[in-house]
Amino acid sequence: MNDFVKLEGIQQQFDKEQVLKKVDLTIPKGQLFGLLGPSGSGKTTLVKIMIGLLNPTKGTVSIANQKMPSLKQLQEIGYMAQNDALYSELTGKQNLEFFASIYGIFKKERAERVDEAAKIVNLTDHLHKTLEHYSGGMKRRMSLAVALLHRPSLLILDEPTVGIDPVLRASIWKDLKAIQETGTTIIITTHVMDEAEKCDELALLRDGYMIAKGSPDELKEKSKTETLEDAFLYFGKSQQVEVG
Repeated sequence: MNDFVKLEGIQQQFDKEQVLKKVDLTIPKGQLFGLLGPSGSGKTTLVKIMIGLLNPTKGTVSIANQKMPSLKQLQEIGYMAQNDALYSELTGKQNLEFFASIYGIFKKERAERVDEAAKIVNLTDHLHKTLEHYSGGMKRRMSLAVALLHRPSLLILDEPTVGIDPVLRASIWKDLKAIQETGTTIIITTHVMDEAEKCDELALLRDGYMIAKGSPDELKEKSKTETLEDAFLYFGKSQQVEVG
């Protein structure tokens, strides 16, 4: 199924600023897909449009053949924003139980789902601590656990490892690979090249344009470069010439 996530002609304008410019994109089921680009390239705007937090100025989004926004499809999506929307005065367990109730998970299932999500992100031993005693990396992992509570078929993560140390970053990526192996489709935004290398496929975004798409190896091969950073610069120059 090559169009599990499908974006057609997506444009987004805020006042007079054109943030996204005719983005066409398909993402297969079960893939770990990366949106790579610098700050301001349109990555966060694009994922917000995917899940229905923003209505595009033009274009359509469908997920599993359901046109978005769709309440039914939203129940199949886990979303982790850049900022942690957690309650610091509550324990890890209380946070997870609260969000499980928001997701509408039946009371008899909540304990199982809380334990399952905490185990995936390796926070089981910290569930009885209040979040004010969590490190920044632990809070990011808790946000990931919240997004996993309802066993989503699509997981969308906006800069999930920003501001955390390399050891925890490696731990989160190990978690993501394990989640993907269960059949979950994962979309991740990043501006970090070594993270982008771990994705099955990438869309390169610059100034609201999608300038290239392919696996990390394909992008390097097409651009005749040895690094993703050089490939990004190559496609960026090509886009400037085309627009100019």
